[in-house]
Amino acid sequence: MAGDRKRHYWITGAGSGIGRALAASLSAEGHRVYVSGRNPDKLEALVQSLGGDVIPVACDVANDQEMAGVLAAHNVEHLDTVILCAGICEYIDMPALDIDTIRRVTETNFHGVVNSCIAALPLLKRQGGASPGERPHIIGVGSMSSYLGFPRAEAYGSSKAAMAYFLDALRIDLVGQVDVTVVYPGFVSTPMTDRNDFPMPFLISAEEAAGIIIRKARRRPNTIVFPLRLHWLLRVLSWFPGLWYSVISPRLSRSAGAGS
Repeated sequence: MAGDRKRHYWITGAGSGIGRALAASLSAEGHRVYVSGRNPDKLEALVQSLGGDVIPVACDVANDQEMAGVLAAHNVEHLDTVILCAGICEYIDMPALDIDTIRRVTETNFHGVVNSCIAALPLLKRQGGASPGERPHIIGVGSMSSYLGFPRAEAYGSSKAAMAYFLDALRIDLVGQVDVTVVYPGFVSTPMTDRNDFPMPFLISAEEAAGIIIRKARRRPNTIVFPLRLHWLLRVLSWFPGLWYSVISPRLSRSAGAGS
């Protein structure tokens, strides 16, 4: 996200939330934006509403076979930046701890990121520039839920933690070729968080989140965090695990039968 030239972006999870807001902002700046999601009709509606150079690439990031050829199937030949926003959330209500829930969330939030990187890397490396500001860029939208264990977040938090580790390791192996940034947002108002039935401190809009990501990504940082108040609160609590796990988090947890 550097310079004034027209750049080519691929945004997964662009049908709603942060992905949609990013697509709107980047297309308004005159860039080409490939938008992905599982619902072709929703993507077509998005393209019509945004105008500009926005191209739908319908796909399910959790489908290995589909993702292997998705960019070639849509004649994508040039990518500067990939923004990985596709994600789902399902909460665990004990005692109903089941593998199917965790597998569904992990398939999208973690394996979907891996599939997207596998699909995009050949195009990113092909377009790589020598100067830092012109290198291709992978941006993955994680979550502050990966900082600490949270009640009911066994599936969501662990999938985001795995995603962050994968991208951190990928950054090392791609140094000098592709820049990698992991975004750690707090609570953002999206259709996914609209279903939450608990307080969400420091809640911001998807448009605010997109603006922060676009602005800060220009400097190619390893991480982007917002809001800072929530970031530092959780980081400090992570330094005192006894306080978090023995005193604070039990007060946030539901009783064993609350989800029955």
